Amino acid sequence: MMYSRNNLNCAEPLFEHNNSLNINFDTQKKTVWLIHGYRPVGSIPSWLQNFLRILLNEEDMNVIVVDWNRGATTFIYSRAVKNTRKVAASLSGHIKNLLKHGASLDNFHFIGVSLGAHISGFVGKIFHGQLGRITGLDPAGPRFSRKPPYSRLDYTDAKFVDVIHSDSNGLGIREPLGHIDFYPNGGNKQPGCPKSIFSGIEFIKCDHQRAVHLFMASLETNCNFISFPCRSYKDYKTSLCVDCGSFKDKSCPWLGYQAKLFKDVLKERMEERPLRTTVFLDTSAYYFVLSIIVLDKTMTDGSFSFKLLNQLGMIEEPRLYEKNKPFYKLQEVKILAQFYNDFVNISSIGLTYFQSSNLRCSTCTYKIQSLMLKSLTYPERPPLCRYNIELKEREEVFLSPNTCTPKKT
Repeated sequence: MMYSRNNLNCAEPLFEHNNSLNINFDTQKKTVWLIHGYRPVGSIPSWLQNFLRILLNEEDMNVIVVDWNRGATTFIYSRAVKNTRKVAASLSGHIKNLLKHGASLDNFHFIGVSLGAHISGFVGKIFHGQLGRITGLDPAGPRFSRKPPYSRLDYTDAKFVDVIHSDSNGLGIREPLGHIDFYPNGGNKQPGCPKSIFSGIEFIKCDHQRAVHLFMASLETNCNFISFPCRSYKDYKTSLCVDCGSFKDKSCPWLGYQAKLFKDVLKERMEERPLRTTVFLDTSAYYFVLSIIVLDKTMTDGSFSFKLLNQLGMIEEPRLYEKNKPFYKLQEVKILAQFYNDFVNISSIGLTYFQSSNLRCSTCTYKIQSLMLKSLTYPERPPLCRYNIELKEREEVFLSPNTCTPKKT
């Protein structure tokens, strides 16, 4: 079923009866193929119409909704799994027809939900990985976990493959599949989803479908779903993965539609060392990083807490991802912090130092060479700095920061 800005509310067939191409299909524009997943009772996905509207609002493109409901509607899940190969074979015929009319594989972006993600991968295999992009939205796990690449979605199926995992311990798949794999909130239990089986069908599908709604939110809202390359969610939680230096002049990767901005650097990373890029984030948060360079040798075993004050007098304490970390002379220590509100006009930073219990000294002063606060959610904002700071243990100091002076080279 084909949609465009000329026929947003009513689908039209991609090809006419005489095999001519629909007049509304523009072979020069991007084409998004939207593929749903398992539909045990045959209902239409609740998110479908909104997804269409958001895509066509974002960009003037062709959108093709793949309706394979007859193959997906069965209470026997394994039967739907077998049908994914048949759907891919059928789609390949339509694609070959489009190519004859002048369309390009490079302009194709497949967005597959659950089983639809693996259908996208099978299509990619038929065309030897020449599709432009595949986005897997919580690819199905049952019958696909721990299977070889030819039996599921894989990064070799398109020139760029990005995957969002939102139910990796349930209906989704845990292992990374793409050039980049996003694990929001650890990729498992999603905030706001029911925690009890007594919630009915929502308990089963809420986490699984969250990947779809996060992708749509990346287009529909102003939120940058900034994510951090890391080996595990545990490492991410302990501030071991604040740096995104390997992404060069770009910020940390963004989940969703704009993940394409990182295509080139991700492919470079894959060529340099064939390791998957797994990234983690917590949703509904604004990220800041506080970088501190200490001067005092006695600050080898301590921790900091901080809060922000804006020009309206609002104070907010962050959720710190790392409370204790050893300090070494002139070593930069980075503390990742999450705020539930965005702070734009920061008037002061409230900083408190806590020495370890066996080294406490109420009269001692501790010297910090520099402090820098940077928004990771909005990296285009200039960082804020303070230099040559003295602290006393457990005494909160409010520091008025200034825009950082650039380093001399």
